[in-house]
Amino acid sequence: MTLTIYGDHRSGNCLKVKWAAERLGLAYDWIEVDARDGETRSPPFLKLNPAGQVPTVVLPDGRALAQSNAILLHLAAGTDLIPADPYWRSKMFEWLFWEQHSHEPYIAAARRQMMRGASKKDLDAELVRRGDAALARMEAWLSAYPYLVDGRFSLADISLIAYTRLAHEGGFDLTKYPAVCVWIDRVEAELGLTVPA
Repeated sequence: MTLTIYGDHRSGNCLKVKWAAERLGLAYDWIEVDARDGETRSPPFLKLNPAGQVPTVVLPDGRALAQSNAILLHLAAGTDLIPADPYWRSKMFEWLFWEQHSHEPYIAAARRQMMRGASKKDLDAELVRRGDAALARMEAWLSAYPYLVDGRFSLADISLIAYTRLAHEGGFDLTKYPAVCVWIDRVEAELGLTVPA
């Protein structure tokens, strides 16, 4: 039984679904969708995902599922990537929700602007401030723990690695966050990633 992942290779949200599937040994077909040229707004795609976003996954039974962290939770149900302990499982959810609200909107947005030709000095100061605040929060936690949840690798790490490892492409100076840099190396090794995707 094979998953179908509709994704854009430039998107950290899409790549984290791919990496989770690979980590879990799940067979999948990757269908590249260019989110910038309107493919996600085509009638066939909107039938799969009325929100018109990637990633979108079609499960082996034909049902579609969207939103990267929801997909991660579905794929990893019953595995060691989700803590059994209720507190640590909730802590993992805390990181997943925080990633989409307080991390990705700033780190990924700055990266996207620079990939489209903006210089670091062109970036909105509030965007940069909030991105640095997100990295500082991770630095504080990772200065004491090797991973984001219960001292072990989990979905929280897969979710947060996607854009954190590419933060420098958004003008963020990762050398200011040494514990984050060590964590990036650790998680990349765990996922078998060798160079930024």
